[in-house]
Amino acid sequence: MSNNIRIERCSGQALQRWIPDLARLRIEVFRDFPYLYDGTLEYEQKYLQTYIDNPESVIVLALDDDKVVGASTALPMKYETEELKKPFIEHYYDLEQVFYCSESVLNKAYRGLGIGVRFFEEREAHARDLGGFKHITFCCVERPIDHPRRPKDYVPLDAFWNKRGYVKHPELRTTYLWKDLDDEDETPKPMTFWLKHDN
Repeated sequence: MSNNIRIERCSGQALQRWIPDLARLRIEVFRDFPYLYDGTLEYEQKYLQTYIDNPESVIVLALDDDKVVGASTALPMKYETEELKKPFIEHYYDLEQVFYCSESVLNKAYRGLGIGVRFFEEREAHARDLGGFKHITFCCVERPIDHPRRPKDYVPLDAFWNKRGYVKHPELRTTYLWKDLDDEDETPKPMTFWLKHDN
């Protein structure tokens, strides 16, 4: 690890050069608990294209010299999938006022340095730059306490998220399909939203 770590906000076509590195990093990080995601470079590159094509999206990059060691994605909720929008529609939120922080991935060697905090700060700053958002949200997968792949030293990030001003909203839930490691097929995963009111 060098002393040249920097955080950059990118949007649109400026992201194109980073897509292969981002795809590889996402697959590496999401293999760990709690996601246990068995992804492919082809799918990840297609998924990340969404952020290139949307002028209101943002990807916050953590760079060590010119190497991508972390990234965090976000965009207005109105552009997201029906699975994500559904619980907010059912609970009468105005989607025009909801900004969605998608995922954050960070190489293990760079954790504990405050980069995760910067990811939230930069995405929230992007939402404020766009204007008009009353709520900032993200969701996380819910795994059972006795899950066989749960590490003994695993600590959920709830305290970290609370410190950032986010509150868990169990009434806002959705389901996503993906293939876990060692599984042959995709299975549904319950996802719960956390919400912050941006003043």
